[in-house]
Parts: sequence; C-alpha cells; structure tokens
Amino acid sequence: MDDVDAVQAQIARNMLTSGDWVTARVDGIAYLEKSPLVYWAMAISYKIFGVHDWSARIPIALSAIVLCLITAAFGVWAFGKRAGFYAGLCLATCVGLFLFTRILIPDVMLTCSTALSMWAFLRAIDDEEPHPRLWAFLLAASLGIGLLLKSLIAIVFPIGTAIAYLLVTHQLFSRKIWKRLHPFTGVLIVLLTAAPWYVLATVRNPPYFAFTLQSGPGQYHGFLWFFFINEQLLRFLNRRFPHDYNTVPRLYFWLFHLIWLFPWSVYFPAVAKLSFKPNDRAGRTRLLALCWAGFVLVFFTFSTTQEYYSMPCYPALALLLGSAMAANGDWVRTGTRALGVISACAALAAFAIYWDVRNLPAPGDISGALSNHPSAYTLSLGHMLDLTFPSFAYLRVPLIIAAIAALVGAIGSFWGRGLRPFLAAAVMMVVFLHAARVALVVFDPYLSSRPLAEALLRSPDGSLITDRHYYPFSSIFFYTNRTGLLLNGRVQNLEYGSNAPGAPDVFIDDSQFAALWMKPDRYYLVVAEPRAPRLAGLVGAANFHVVMQSGGKLLLTNQPWPEGTSSHRSGNVQP
Repeated sequence: MDDVDAVQAQIARNMLTSGDWVTARVDGIAYLEKSPLVYWAMAISYKIFGVHDWSARIPIALSAIVLCLITAAFGVWAFGKRAGFYAGLCLATCVGLFLFTRILIPDVMLTCSTALSMWAFLRAIDDEEPHPRLWAFLLAASLGIGLLLKSLIAIVFPIGTAIAYLLVTHQLFSRKIWKRLHPFTGVLIVLLTAAPWYVLATVRNPPYFAFTLQSGPGQYHGFLWFFFINEQLLRFLNRRFPHDYNTVPRLYFWLFHLIWLFPWSVYFPAVAKLSFKPNDRAGRTRLLALCWAGFVLVFFTFSTTQEYYSMPCYPALALLLGSAMAANGDWVRTGTRALGVISACAALAAFAIYWDVRNLPAPGDISGALSNHPSAYTLSLGHMLDLTFPSFAYLRVPLIIAAIAALVGAIGSFWGRGLRPFLAAAVMMVVFLHAARVALVVFDPYLSSRPLAEALLRSPDGSLITDRHYYPFSSIFFYTNRTGLLLNGRVQNLEYGSNAPGAPDVFIDDSQFAALWMKPDRYYLVVAEPRAPRLAGLVGAANFHVVMQSGGKLLLTNQPWPEGTSSHRSGNVQP
C-alpha cells in the first residue's frame, strides 16, 4: 500500500498507540480533513488482528459485502427475489466497486450508509409498512453514522434525494408523511450519534470560530473552520486551500459510469423501458432510485469531482439494472449480445498481446518499461496510459487470465439463455478482477514503496528523510512505523496542520538537509529517481550511497555501508 492507503492505515495506528481517537495525525501533524469512523474501524481491526496492511483493509472489505447485501435485500423487497439477486450481483461484480475499494477511502462505507438511508426512508413512508417508527429511527441513525464517515455530504445526499422524491410525488407537504418520519426524534438521534466527536474535535483544535472565507499559506483557523468552511463549502466552490486536488471533466464524470457499472451497463437502455409511476412498491422504488442517482450526479456536476465521488449512486443504478434484467425484453437481449461482442473482442486482444510478448524479456520490475503521463493521473485509470508494449511482458499471467475471463463471458452471452448469460457475465468479472489483482501485484514496486521500507528495516539505525510530500512515500512510514523529516514537504494535505500551535518541526529546507546530511550521524533519504541529481548537487554525489532502487525510487544514505552488512546495492548518484 502507498499514497492514500498507507496514510489512512498509519493514522489509524497512531490513534491506537497514542490513545487519541479524536484528532487524526500524520507524522505528528494534525490532519483535520476527514471524519474519523474509517480510522476507528481500522484501529479496532488492528486491535483484533494486529497491525498489518491486510487488517487495515478488513473494514472496507466488510463494508463492500454489506453494501451488496443491502442492495440485494432492497431489491427483493421492492421487485422480488430475482430482481433483488440481479441488483446485488450487478454491484458485487462491477468494475467501480472493485476499483474504488482497493484503496482505503471511506466512500464504500458512505455508500453503505446512503443505501440504508434510502431504503429506510422508503419503508418509513410506505403505507404497508407495519413498523414505520423503527425504519425512521434507522434512517436517522444511518445519517448520523454517515456524518462520522464523510461529513455533511452524508446527509445532503439522502435528504436531497428524499426531498426530490417527495416533491415529484406531491408529498412534500403531507403531514402524514412527516409524521411517519419523526423528524424531531430523528434530529436528536443524528446529534447523539455524531455531535460528540465534532464537539471534542473543535475543543481540542482551537480557535473555535473563525468568520472568513479566505485562507492561504501560513494561516490556521482551527478545526471547525477547516472542516466545514474549507473542506465543505470552499471545496464545493473549488476555492479550497491548499488546492491539492484536481477535478474530472464533467462529461467524463457522467460517461465513465458505463465503465464503473460494466459489464451491467450494457443494460442501461433497458432501464428506459421501465415504469417509474409510483403506483406500487416497484414503481416507487424505481422513481426513488432515479431521484437518488440524479441528485448525486447533478450535485457533483456543479462541484469539484473525482470519479469515486459518485459511488453513493451505484446502489440506485444497480436497483434499476436489476429490475430491468428481471423484466427481460428485447433491450436486455440486445445488451447481452453487445456484451458478447465486447467480450469476444477483449479475449482476442488479450490473446494477441500475450502471443506478441511471450518471448520478450522482463528484467527488474515493471517501472523500467513504463512511460510517464502525470497529467492523466487525475483519472483513476490514468496509469493505464503508462503502459507500453514491452510492459506487457511483465503482465503475461494476468493477460492470460483476463483472456480466459472474456472468453467465458462471450460464450455465455452468445449461447446462454435466461439466467445463464448473467451468471456467465458474473463469472467473467470474478475471474477478470482476479487478473486485475495479479496485475496490481506486478505494479506494486511502481505504485508502492514497500520494497524500500523492507530494505530500511534491514539497515542500520538512522533518521529518515523523504523528499517533498508525505503521500508518495507513505508506505515507508507505515511498514517501518516511524516518523521522519519532510524535505520541502510543507505542501498539500499537511500544510494546514503544520501551522497549528505546537505542531512538530518535521519540515526542512535544502540548507537544513545539506547540514544534516554532512553530519556523522546516519540519515536515510527516499527520493524519486529523477529528483535525486538535484539533491546530489547540494551535498556532493560522493555522499549519496544507494541502499536500494525500486519502482523508480531510491533509498539513499549519507554514510558508507558497514563492511560485512548484507547485500544492498551500492553506488553514487550523479548530479
């Protein structure tokens, strides 16, 4: 793990070891951006299973399973067993859920709380529901949990969707509806669930109030201002500081759902044939799902966007797809044939690439065969542009697995009938996602710094320095469980917390780095290879001793390697 993964995992470990479960910290710096529930879940997992990269992922994995079960149960309640099964199957085997849960972000947990909120809302206002009060309270509890997962957005989505639905069905001002929702008791439940952490975080990270919409380098206004004004309002307006994020073009943001819901997105045209009249439970659920997906997508159309931001609408789209698949019809059969063609072409392409690279050499790790396209990394699949033809020599095994998966999907789509094409598509995706996992293992040295961390653990004691931002080398900190100095690293996510009163002095500039590096004490530096010559120019290439190179990154030390110490690569970096 690296980047966001290791940052989140290390925050959870810091909470567990320090006993401070209120303020998240990165390298000792207050990290005030995020709600804490994902950290708490990981810390509890550590307590049970020990601190490991895999134990950090357990809460995310469990949340994905629970999300699929909630979606399936919602579908069964609304449409019947077959449609509910299809809805759960769509979500469990789509590209998006896999792609956006392989990183430790809380969005799948938020999606889970959103799906539960929407189901609870519809059941609370259903005339046939015998326990509306219970579902109203469950709605409130899920909103409170959402506030501890992703802040205000967790209540904006469900409440905005509910208002849109009630407006369309002419029930917004119905006294009967609001009586069944128990809004005053619900607000109390939300506050009891979420307010204690917000109050404690505000008290422990003063100042309490700051009335400004401006921020910049060196300014600090406490937790409350940063969390609500900077992270919610100013991010929405694309005025947040530091501006350490990009935004996906709006057209891509919408169209990429054909990828995120693949292979089931081939059935989107069939959704248009469904009835959205709220005359029965099925119609009401379809209308709610339409309002739900529409509200989320329109909201982010007017805000800064990342592709995974729309994950909370996946269950709504899965419910619509499951309902359409159960209804069958000409558009479903057309979608199945289209999926067969796509799968057959993918199988042929994967086999052809494998055949062409079967004898190509694959020395070292894959990083040496990749190109570099930083401008594309805003997109979740941006690293796909880094692939070159020789790089596929490192991916022969996942290529074969992916080709077999696509072949299964093609055969099932062309010759299956009834349930069988859907099951074949699901099997195809299970096998294909396994191929993707194998490919990620090959990419690990490029995307992660774990090999460097393991080399550091085998090395003599010394102080750690990382070049620039904490994130690119965050797995060094996680796997070695140490703090370090950040060279010119007062940027991006750590800039705000670095200005808090009492923040540790972990940031150094070039002159401080040069002074430390020339001391007799041992220091280690982790740096991207292209940036190493500049730093070598500050202290002299003869004082840069290479401990290890991996994935386009270097682990360097300032002292010659002790004789008799085990095998590390030695050498110098030329300025």
